[in-house]
Amino acid sequence: MSDIEHALTVDVAAAAQAVTAAAVAELDRHADAVAGVPPLPGTPEWDAEQGTDAPARREAAWQLAAFRIALAAGLDPLPQLVGLRRTGTSWETIGRAAGVTRQSAHERWAPRVAGVLER
Repeated sequence: MSDIEHALTVDVAAAAQAVTAAAVAELDRHADAVAGVPPLPGTPEWDAEQGTDAPARREAAWQLAAFRIALAAGLDPLPQLVGLRRTGTSWETIGRAAGVTRQSAHERWAPRVAGVLER
């Protein structure tokens, strides 16, 4: 079998999974850099946030950053969309993050998100 024939026929599923896993890990790292990392439990900063909406706002900001990174990288943004909708982020804000209207965002992603959230 020639090198070209081998390259055209070899099973690349495991390699594709490894690349996807690396991309997701890198996406998370960059979202942390953009949105910030929360304070560690038990620290004074963490204690000061308890009972406020700061943790929820930070989570939504992180999900928005991750969503924008996923879109820009050509990755499937479904995990971030599910997280955004779970935090109560509106389709208007999601559309704004994607550079489209609320209606376009809803039409494009709502059915897939609902499929996950309704399970």
